[in-house]
Amino acid sequence: MRTGRGGGTARADPRGPGDAYFRSGDLLGRDDKGYYYFVDRIGDTFRWKGENVSTQEVAEALSAFPGVEAANVYGVEVPGQEGRAGMAALALDGGSDAPFDAAAFYELAVSKLPSYAVPVFLRLQSESDVTGTFKLRKVALRQQGYDPGATDDPVYVRNDAAGTYVRVRDAADARVR
Repeated sequence: MRTGRGGGTARADPRGPGDAYFRSGDLLGRDDKGYYYFVDRIGDTFRWKGENVSTQEVAEALSAFPGVEAANVYGVEVPGQEGRAGMAALALDGGSDAPFDAAAFYELAVSKLPSYAVPVFLRLQSESDVTGTFKLRKVALRQQGYDPGATDDPVYVRNDAAGTYVRVRDAADARVR
């Protein structure tokens, strides 16, 4: 077994002599002409703007913001965009009604993360939803996406021109800027 440049692993003879594969962490599809194309990332990463984004690295950076008790980072589908946009569900000290300085949070995020890893959307939660083994739940959050109608939690979208995150009131507000 050898480690590849992108962190994948090459395996020789997985199903028999002469067989080989490279485990990259990418999920591929195959079209009717036999060409392969990227579908999604497998594991706790997502792909956005042609880059692989580690949810753990983003969560660690965002957790440095004062008042953030936990940051749960995941990718959400955006119509018309390839890959998944970053979204962070933030559990704040004092709950989702606690004061939140969106501009200061934006400044921290852009100073600590590469541009493609800065979350496009935020969701402020009263508390993190965890499993019985204290792992953060992401499936329901991913399914709800950034639709403010799917949750009572405040949802924000990144506005680079204004240097802040802006509250989303309806689907029209949620367009990626």
